[in-house]
Amino acid sequence: MKVRMTADSTCDLSPELLRKYEIGIAPLSVIIDGEVFHDGVDVTPRDIFRAAEAGKSVRTAAVNTYEYREFFTEQLKNCDEIVHICISSEFSTCYNDAVEAARHFDHVYVVDSRNLSTGSGLLVLEGAEMAAKGMEGKKIAEVLKNQTGLVDASFVVHTVDYLRRGGRCSGLEALGAKMLHIRPSILVRDGKMHPGEKYRGSYEHYLKHYIADMLADDSTIDFNRVFVTHSPSEEGLVQFAIDTVKSCGLFREVLETMAGCTVCTHCGPNTLGIMFVRKEKET
Repeated sequence: MKVRMTADSTCDLSPELLRKYEIGIAPLSVIIDGEVFHDGVDVTPRDIFRAAEAGKSVRTAAVNTYEYREFFTEQLKNCDEIVHICISSEFSTCYNDAVEAARHFDHVYVVDSRNLSTGSGLLVLEGAEMAAKGMEGKKIAEVLKNQTGLVDASFVVHTVDYLRRGGRCSGLEALGAKMLHIRPSILVRDGKMHPGEKYRGSYEHYLKHYIADMLADDSTIDFNRVFVTHSPSEEGLVQFAIDTVKSCGLFREVLETMAGCTVCTHCGPNTLGIMFVRKEKET
């Protein structure tokens, strides 16, 4: 029995990883001044930034139930079972829509990742590895649901303008952050976004301290892999972060991937995060 992993486009896995693990992607919609595009299909993060800087309205929309039914139908032509990973239900209606669509199929299992970006992508890869070992879809879904709380996801933003536009930050907070050159970090915990430490200075300065903070308690970290996930960024920023993570000597695999349109719509350019799995929750 062939089990295929699928996910929303918000999982932000690279094309290489999608091909390697044969992962199917359901794209969210990106709406620019009323015109509908599809994340990763006919719109890119740089298109988002150009539109936002031009003063255009940019927003995202969940995959609806009809689209999920069409997507699952197409995917099942090449497999027997599907395990589908959604962005946290706290951020989008994708999970509820996918669950409703899955009722029309016998072997489609939907998992609320309680995360976003490659925080979800880590679960997708875990599932793909279990499927390669012959585990059935229902069991994979059960295991992944139990692992959602072990994913450690965070990111630091260079500008708060996009958070403000998306309602994640007040105008007053944004003004204060810009005046003080603050780079706030965001932590994903229990399916929601929470404010983390605030950093200042050049990207070399704040990324060094951000990464050190995130990896400070390495006693519970699963050292299998870590993602360095970023929006389009200024030259040198991403490589500096990758080199800093590698210099810690903790992870067997350090993967780089570009954040998709959904994340970029809300976080803007020069956003970067590191995401990995823990063996147990931090105390």
